[in-house]
Amino acid sequence: MNNEWECAIVGGGAAGLSAALVLGRARRRTLVIDAGEQSNRAAHGIGGLLGHDGRPPADLYADGRRELAEYPSVQVIDGQVTGATAHDGPTFRLELADGSVHHAQRILLAGGMHYETTDIPGLDEHWGRSVFHCPFCHGWEARDQALAVLADGDRAVHMALMLRGWTDDIVVVTNGPSGLDDDQYRALAAVGVRVDERKIIEFASHEGALASVVFADGDELKRQGVLVASALRQRTDLAAQLGVRIAPPGPVVVDAVMVDQINRTSVPGVFAAGDVCAQMPQVAAAIAAGSAAAAAIVQSLLHDQFGLPVMPWPVFDQQEESDVRN
Repeated sequence: MNNEWECAIVGGGAAGLSAALVLGRARRRTLVIDAGEQSNRAAHGIGGLLGHDGRPPADLYADGRRELAEYPSVQVIDGQVTGATAHDGPTFRLELADGSVHHAQRILLAGGMHYETTDIPGLDEHWGRSVFHCPFCHGWEARDQALAVLADGDRAVHMALMLRGWTDDIVVVTNGPSGLDDDQYRALAAVGVRVDERKIIEFASHEGALASVVFADGDELKRQGVLVASALRQRTDLAAQLGVRIAPPGPVVVDAVMVDQINRTSVPGVFAAGDVCAQMPQVAAAIAAGSAAAAAIVQSLLHDQFGLPVMPWPVFDQQEESDVRN
């Protein structure tokens, strides 16, 4: 198998497949390496994606692969990238878990992020349905229901006030003594949100649906859904292996890859798109970012081949890091 590519895309989710489509239409030899770890696969459907509202994520990805099959310069493989290094000047070497090796002139990091949540029995069982992290993605399905917000401090206030647009029955559960101050309590109380600081032992189900929050004292709080404060982290250490700059930790995303306005990282030849570099993960945004990144990749290749003028490669300074943080 020919393992020389103009672009290797690490990740076969919304951003990666979108980028591959643009690269295929530009007749660029492109490899998509998909580990099958898209974070929204468990969701009932994609909320808010024009033309695909409510569609199961797996269906979207399967159709994306079928579309890419029409472009002979694009190949999609299932696999896990375990190593990535610069090799022979402007090319990169990618090592896969199966022992295969590929070389590419450009790399697009589009592998998404890992969502970390509190380890409480019952949460994982309903993740992506009645347990969710984004009201824009799942709020419509949970409208007018009795909901909980599992969070503390500033995030608890922000998430509860955000969720208030979908329902008026919200209880913040902090899973132990909270860090809320008097002003935060008053802000929540002013919009009818109460706070329960008891220790949680389980999110209980009934007939396959979330039914209640069970506290250590044996009491139960009837709830139909939970908005959970989660932290997003890199799935792998590929970004670190390649030496790209990482943004300072934010309130949600711990280690996003820094990119400029056309999705270039701090390392020439390495691009990033989708959740891996986003502060607000969203399928629609990932599709747009993948498309934009691919257009920038094509132009950078044309620069190497034919001298097409392009912007100088970005150098991120401390002010830019501060902008990302804020």
